[in-house]
This record gives sequence, C-alpha cells and structure tokens, in this order.
Amino acid sequence: MDTLFLDLSGAVASFLDGLPHLGLIDAVQVEPPPPDAAPVAPVGRESLLPATPSGDDGLGLLNAGPGGAPTAAPGGGLAATKLDPVSLFWQADIIVKAVMLMLVLASVWSWGIIFDKMFRLRNLFRRANSFEDRFWSGGSLDDLYDRLGPNPRDPMTSLFLAAMREWRRATGREGGGGLSASLSQRIDRVMQITMSRELEGLERRLGFLASTGAVAPFVGLFGTVWGIMNSFHAIGASKDTSLATVAPGIAEALFATAIGLVAAIPAVVAYNKLSTEIDRYARRLEAFAGEFSAILSRQIEERTGSGDTSK
Repeated sequence: MDTLFLDLSGAVASFLDGLPHLGLIDAVQVEPPPPDAAPVAPVGRESLLPATPSGDDGLGLLNAGPGGAPTAAPGGGLAATKLDPVSLFWQADIIVKAVMLMLVLASVWSWGIIFDKMFRLRNLFRRANSFEDRFWSGGSLDDLYDRLGPNPRDPMTSLFLAAMREWRRATGREGGGGLSASLSQRIDRVMQITMSRELEGLERRLGFLASTGAVAPFVGLFGTVWGIMNSFHAIGASKDTSLATVAPGIAEALFATAIGLVAAIPAVVAYNKLSTEIDRYARRLEAFAGEFSAILSRQIEERTGSGDTSK
C-alpha cells in the first residue's frame, strides 16, 4: 500500500512538471475579449444641442418662445422697447398720442408767449427810461408833445399824449378860464383809462400760461391712466403677467405725464416772473401819471390865478 501511494505521488508530480512544456498553462490564462467600441466620454449640455448657422451650437433654442422664435434676453434683444421720445410716441395708443401732441403744442405756444413778453417788457423799460430823460430835461411840454407825434410807441408815451391832448383841447376851448373846475379830474380820468388799456394789452395771453401750468399735469395724468389701463388689458388678453408685457405700455403712459410736467413747469415760472415785471411797470406808469397830473394841476392853478388877477 505504501509502495502504491508513493508511486501515485511521483506520477502526479511528474505530470505537473510537464505541463509548461505542453502549453496548457497558457491556454488556461484566457485574456478578455477586445471591446467592440471605445469607451463613451461624459456627455455635456452643448453636445446634445444642434449647431446653428450663427455658431451658438443651438443654445438659442433654449430661449425660444412659442413657435421657435427667439425671445429677448434681459437688458436687450428683440422684445426690448426703445426709450427715445420718438419711439415712445409712435408706440403709444391713439388717445395717448393725442394727449402728447396737445401737450407739445401747448408747450410750444407757451414758449412763444414767454419770449414775446420778455422782449417786449425789456423794450418797454428801455423806452420808459428814454422818455423820462426827455420829460425831465426841463424843456417845454408842448414841444415834447409835437416831437412825439400822434402815434405813441409805448404806454408811458400814450399816457403823456392822452393827457396833453385833453389839456390842449380844454385850454383851446375855454381859453384859460374856469379850468380848475373839471379839467384836472378829466385829465386824471383820461390817464387812468389809457393806462388800463395799455396794461390790458401787456397782460394779454398771460392767462394761457396760467391755464397751461394748472391743467397740463392733469392732462398728462389722464394719458398715463389711459396707458396703464391698456397695459392691464394686454395682461388679461395675453394671460402673461411678466414685466415684458406691461412695461412698454407703462413707459409710454409715464411719458405723457413727463410731457405734461415739461409744459407746466416753465409756464408757471414764466407766469410768475412776467406778472411781477408787469406789476413793476404798472407802478412806474402810476407814478408818472401822478407826477404829470401834479404838473398840470399847478399850471391850471397858475392860469386860473393869472385870470383872476387880470379881472
């Protein structure tokens, strides 16, 4: 039995020693089969999108609106509304356009009145200074009346000519007698009427400035309210509450209020300034009328006194 066990052990050892020579060990170590395709790299977002002719690799499709139309990016793009005045005017509703146009016309007319009154008052003050220099130069009033002629160029000259005309008419008819009874009052009345007529001409169209300053902001506010109503109507019709839907209409509506303020503010400032200058000129006319009336009253008294003495 021992001999048989030893024989079997030696045979197994001899078999194992002969395996490398037979190539059986290499047959047992089987290599993995070659892969059919290369390993797939991680897929990115850009590779899933089709390329576009513009070269944006199809990223614009992510921002596409209904029907594939691209929408505007925040801060610019196709849906952005221009904020220049001309674009806001043409994009506005017909009612808002009418409001804007009316306010623009009121502003232009107001500026025309402002420039006209400013230049006219400047000329009137300059002519008043020139006339007062000639009046107080010590010359004869009759000679000054003859040099000025029948067509006055300013209210102060009109006062002087109206008073002198009444003076000459009275003295020529009454011959110096009985002048103190009513002539002085008639001269004062004539100068007051002339001064009122001249000041009325100066104050003409100032009421338009006052009306523009008071009404223009409310007219612009009406345009704003109408534009906001249209914006909310657009929200309801499109069922879109985004700011891009309501912002253009609100911008156009607020532009109407801005035009109203642009028309109202200069009108109010100019009205106050021109009213102050006209009041100052009116006080100057009143002072001249009072001084001239005093001069004529003294001449009436002198003529009346000389007439009584001769009798």
